[in-house]
Amino acid sequence: MAPGRIDSVSEPTTSQKPTVYLLDSFHPEATKYAQDLFDAVLPTDPRHSQWRQKAEYLLIRGSSLTAKDIKSCPNLKALGKQGVGIDKIDAEACKERGIKIFNTPGVNAQAVAETVLALTMSVAREIGRITAIQSRGDVIPKEQCSGLIISHKTIGIVGMGNIGQSVARIFQSGLGCNIVAYDPLLPKDAWSEVPHKRAETLEDLLEASDVVTLHIPLLPQTRNLISYRELSIMRRNAILVNTARGGIINEADLERGLKDNLIWGAGLDCHEQEPPTKDRYGGLWETGRVLSTPHVGAATAQTQMETAMAAIDHLSDYIRTTQA
Repeated sequence: MAPGRIDSVSEPTTSQKPTVYLLDSFHPEATKYAQDLFDAVLPTDPRHSQWRQKAEYLLIRGSSLTAKDIKSCPNLKALGKQGVGIDKIDAEACKERGIKIFNTPGVNAQAVAETVLALTMSVAREIGRITAIQSRGDVIPKEQCSGLIISHKTIGIVGMGNIGQSVARIFQSGLGCNIVAYDPLLPKDAWSEVPHKRAETLEDLLEASDVVTLHIPLLPQTRNLISYRELSIMRRNAILVNTARGGIINEADLERGLKDNLIWGAGLDCHEQEPPTKDRYGGLWETGRVLSTPHVGAATAQTQMETAMAAIDHLSDYIRTTQA
């Protein structure tokens, strides 16, 4: 049993446990925890091939669940989703069927916020460009390197959820930065405990910020939210960071904007193609001002365990409540 969780007085037999199909592999501790609570059908189990026909409950980490999949699951009642994003799940099809989706917002906030810090500082100090030059065997003297100071600069946070708040605290307490935040969906008194200025429009935030970091879902209204027009509004020494979802930034416009010196650089943990490849992103990388990582914001062992455990707990609580 996972640390901090209380063993039941009598362990139910497998036949008494609710059957839950795991569509992905999970952290070993989380898998064991799922097996303690459920009759957990792992991808290696011969029964797993029947998940569409038989599953009432699913656990998902990275797999897609399309409208066609959902239609083929006549018994499906609920699913636990490790992580915040549900863009690979057809939420509308689930809603039409009354299928509950339990994701894990907030659990990975600190890990992603630390990734924002790492990308920001690496872009500011040209770590990607310097490393690339040295890796191909060339020497780069320090006189050819320049960088930016982030301390006491203005950090613009688009999306005022758990991750955005963790980002604000890191930059504020660690580097003395000023925070500007934008989120049209939250009330005016949101983040009352975090000193910040609330931007009325995205344009206001872009104009005011030295670093712009994105923490919003990919929706039709947020696709290409940052395009050439928005880049032209930003400060010439600004850094753009995306640890949310690929598609929020128009990647072709970003490449063009960097070549036109509209901003200093960008740190991307999210891309429209994941993982990113040189064939797709070679032109962007060759600008020397982009640092890309393959969506590793929550990719720590601790975070993977904690988010998986949270998804399992949410699903278990739902099953226990509905079966009581």
